[in-house]
Amino acid sequence: MNVRYIIISIGVLLAAFVVAFGATYRVGESEQVIITQFGDPVGAPVTEPGLHFKVPFVQRVNTFEKRFLEWDGNPNQVPTRDKRFIWVETYARWRIVDPLLFFQRLRDERGAQSRLDDILDGEMRNAVARYDLIELVRSTNREADDVLVEGEEEEAIFNVIEKGREQISGEILARASTRTADLGIELLDLRIKRIIYVDEVQQDVFARMIAERRRIAALFRSEGEGEAARIQGERERELGCLRPRRGLLRVHPVARELREGDGRRDDVHPRHRQRVPEILGESAVRAGGCVSVPPAPGTDQHA
Repeated sequence: MNVRYIIISIGVLLAAFVVAFGATYRVGESEQVIITQFGDPVGAPVTEPGLHFKVPFVQRVNTFEKRFLEWDGNPNQVPTRDKRFIWVETYARWRIVDPLLFFQRLRDERGAQSRLDDILDGEMRNAVARYDLIELVRSTNREADDVLVEGEEEEAIFNVIEKGREQISGEILARASTRTADLGIELLDLRIKRIIYVDEVQQDVFARMIAERRRIAALFRSEGEGEAARIQGERERELGCLRPRRGLLRVHPVARELREGDGRRDDVHPRHRQRVPEILGESAVRAGGCVSVPPAPGTDQHA
């Protein structure tokens, strides 16, 4: 009798534990809950954290996030208004603001992600097709004083944009928000993550960039060669003046003094100052003191 009583007691306790476990559920601070009975929502959404109760075995707990959720779109090939084919990749942040409506329309986050793919990708395509490529790449206009332009093709950066990347992203967000309002979803932000050319156009762009760099390098190289030729010519002229030909020219002491004094009469020794025009002539003085004079008597011309 006692054994039978013990077994019955244990069974009752186990049943009570199972019922109690099935009748309670916990809601976290980052969660919100919808209770369904036979698949249909029952009551208002539960958003307060803590321990709550439900009908065991009949009602089911459906938990959704309160926190911000991410949407990461796939790259899409889209033509711009100026017929440039590009790959555009976007991302967005969203949250569930009406869990009951969200459950009725989308059921779960997987359904929401699929619906956002359709809405955001569609609005992104429409926006890209309405603007030129430069509007999608830049957010501000460039000032001529702030940018160094080295080629004709680079002058395109001075083209004036009407809206820019940030405003276009905001336009996509505003249009998409009107379509997600009846889904229990709030779109918080949307950005264009990356814009790249398609492979065919990308190779052409790289080829033009390489050609432009080579043209600028050739221009610098030709300027450098011209400057080198000028410096070499001046050097040879000065060497021809400073190195008299063997046996025909010699540097007069006054000329040497003039050269060391940078060709100024004030730097010549007073004893020779009056004889400068007589010995060298005004043109020789101005030329730096390189004169052609016969060798002194008794000297070796080939010394």
